[in-house]
Amino acid sequence: MPASPAPADQAVALLRRLGAADIAHPGGTLLAHLQRVQGQLAAWGARPALQVAGLCHAFYGTDGFPTALLSPDSRTELAEVIGAEAETLVYLYASCDRRATYPTLANADGAFRNRFTGQLHTPEPHLRRDFAELSAANELDLARTDSVFRERWGAELLALFTRFQPLLSQPAWSDCRAVLAAAPQD
Repeated sequence: MPASPAPADQAVALLRRLGAADIAHPGGTLLAHLQRVQGQLAAWGARPALQVAGLCHAFYGTDGFPTALLSPDSRTELAEVIGAEAETLVYLYASCDRRATYPTLANADGAFRNRFTGQLHTPEPHLRRDFAELSAANELDLARTDSVFRERWGAELLALFTRFQPLLSQPAWSDCRAVLAAAPQD
């Protein structure tokens, strides 16, 4: 019996089927961006579930990128492809009301506001770390591929990730400083 394709391979097939390779995004297409985010997380040594979540983080749209490939009502469909742990991270990332959540994310008791439901909750520390790591990988990809984005948002993102530093891995924090502090001119 042949082995099933890995969750990342199955996710890429689903992303292609749902049109991610045809959706414009800074640095090319949404699919290209998602693959770069996955690669960044892998380079930082993230576990496989977080890497797959990075690949799939935009399935339900995000607070900063409203284009959704699936409705949040389709969580079971995505979980069947990438696994429950990775899908939980995808939903957490997609559901974040950034304005309400970012100021206190690094606080152990900081409230996380779900933009789909309006409900507040307090994610476990490991989910906060995963969320911060995925956020950094996502924003750093945008900053690397779009100099206008980096010039406009680089200082604000560096301030954000400085607050998130206790949640970030050392490689992620180093890249945040390298990419955002210098804000290189193209």
